[in-house]
Amino acid sequence: MMTSLVSSIIEFLTVNPHVAYLAVLLLALSESIPIIGAVVPGTAVILALSALVPSGVLLLWPLLVAATLGAIAGDGLSFWLGHRYHREILGFWPLNRHPELIQSSEVFFERHGTKSVFFARFVPGVRAFIPLFAGIMGMAVSRFYAVNIVSALAWASTHILSGVLAGATFRMLGAAAKPLAILLVVLLAAGWALLHLVRWTVRRGVPYFIDALMRLRYWAGTHNTWLSRGVTHLLDPSRPEARALALSAVLLVGAAWLFFGILEDIVTGDPLLLADSAIYHLLQDLRTAPGDAVMIAITELGDTTVVVAVTMVVLLWLLWKRAWRTATYWLAAIAGASVLNTVIKFALHRARPGELLYSGWSAFSFPSGHSTVNLVLYGFLAFLIARESRPAWRLVVTLGAATLIFLIAFSRLYLGAHWFSDVLGGMAFGSAWLALLSLSYLRREAGRIGSMGLLAAGCLALMLVGGLNVYRSHATDSDRYAIKTGAPSMTATDWWASGWEQLPARRIDLTGETNEPLTLQWAGDLPELQDVLLRNGWRDSTAWTTLSALNWLSTQTDSAALPVIPLFASGRLPSLTFIRVNSGGALTSSRLVLRVWDVDFELTNERTSSLWMGSVVEERFYHPLSLVTLTSTQPDMNAPRSTLAAALGGGRLVPRPLGAAKGDWDGNVLLARHGKTQKPISD
Repeated sequence: MMTSLVSSIIEFLTVNPHVAYLAVLLLALSESIPIIGAVVPGTAVILALSALVPSGVLLLWPLLVAATLGAIAGDGLSFWLGHRYHREILGFWPLNRHPELIQSSEVFFERHGTKSVFFARFVPGVRAFIPLFAGIMGMAVSRFYAVNIVSALAWASTHILSGVLAGATFRMLGAAAKPLAILLVVLLAAGWALLHLVRWTVRRGVPYFIDALMRLRYWAGTHNTWLSRGVTHLLDPSRPEARALALSAVLLVGAAWLFFGILEDIVTGDPLLLADSAIYHLLQDLRTAPGDAVMIAITELGDTTVVVAVTMVVLLWLLWKRAWRTATYWLAAIAGASVLNTVIKFALHRARPGELLYSGWSAFSFPSGHSTVNLVLYGFLAFLIARESRPAWRLVVTLGAATLIFLIAFSRLYLGAHWFSDVLGGMAFGSAWLALLSLSYLRREAGRIGSMGLLAAGCLALMLVGGLNVYRSHATDSDRYAIKTGAPSMTATDWWASGWEQLPARRIDLTGETNEPLTLQWAGDLPELQDVLLRNGWRDSTAWTTLSALNWLSTQTDSAALPVIPLFASGRLPSLTFIRVNSGGALTSSRLVLRVWDVDFELTNERTSSLWMGSVVEERFYHPLSLVTLTSTQPDMNAPRSTLAAALGGGRLVPRPLGAAKGDWDGNVLLARHGKTQKPISD
């Protein structure tokens, strides 16, 4: 599982700390290289490595030295490039693909002069270009390096010490530290991916959409109908809201397309539903008591009580400001989202992933009401406030609202209250509804509403009512969302007879794609399975380390020395990975790979035992251009299973129902159990 993967990385760094110090030096250097610094997640990795200092895995001073030297060298290299090639370097690829960054960096340098070398170190975007412009503008070498060294010391100290502080905080949490750290990484990665997806969509989609709008405007200008006159009025470029209208239209089309795509997958049972199960299991494995406490509090901020309170406070503010039209749209936004969400829930009757204490329409799952309503609530509130605010405040309000919406939506996933498609569908539906209302709202001028006062009133309502709701509901909700420790059970006899059919027939990865068949089910403890395999020619796979990973770059490596690629099955990484090298000399061209995953079932009879599912495949190796080693999984699933059955020495081959067999799999599954591995296989 994910925790074991992190443990392996920590164990490797404990034995090879020099790798971490070298990585910090190179990452700090890359942060100061134009374009590369914007792609490589140097800061995040440096903070993560620094968090290992309190546990003794890494030492503080080598990290500080490595980060400082890397930062100095990175800025120095960028400065030398500017000093050597002057403005000619700005025309080289890939610098010439980012004129906006070049322009903003040049303005920043001209405004702050020598101080820009220091300040830019802490400013994303321009920090990798300022040393370049210092060289282009002919800044004195001695002056540059004086500021460069001071800024590198300050930058390295703030980053490393911040990571150390975070590590010390997590260390106080004991056993919960690793899952919480992994959860934090998942949150940051999801937020980063979502932010960049939105930015990419807006950057790529808006120009095409504006071109389409211009074509539509040209058509409307050449016709004289009520529709063309309405389109001409709506798309008048002299209107100040023209850009906002275009963005709202893009959001409406994109969000509606996403929502109906998810809805189609749910109705037809497409792979998205399989991804739901994988993501659900992945997040449930990361749950801890401290994480639950935080996520339950966040989800309580999105409860109906808080939504109604914030809605009424904003409504009263708008009525006090006599903004009748805005107040009407505000009510239509929240009430409409709630009603439509409920209608869709009733129409689909989709069950939630867990047995939670919900009743009535709340017992249904798609789309997530928390995700839908809170996106509309805080999205429309941010929209109203941003229209009257300065650009700096617009950014703060937008980021604040987006963060709150994202955390509430993620809390529903983390607590197992909704499937991934429920949350994504709810956010898509809420975005489409919000965009539709914005398009209608922007068609006419609206009176001023006092944005700063509205912001204060909304935040105050959220803090007071949200805090009160957390205080009153937290104990009850802690029971409702408690981690389900008891796994479903069946008797070993029932499993042996027909209960094995309840386990999935094929491996499902995190994207919901169906992969190779699961041809083994094992009832018992893993150590016994390991012992049997070791006695019959199988061996544990090579652990992933820097040196073992480099073996893939060689064409003269024994297949036993190549680490096995870990694959997800229903959101879990393998609990056991074994290989069997095919005979044929020191260097072999193929091997058998057995991966075994945990299953949420317990078997009961005289004793309680665990149940595991596995796949065994043949991997063949080839060496394109004699440069690297690559692997491909062979389609035949029957021969590897037969080899495994011979090693176990006992078990039962049982056929899947008609239709399960496909291609090079006969549809049979090998059942084996503890204490029964010496008898011949029988049907």
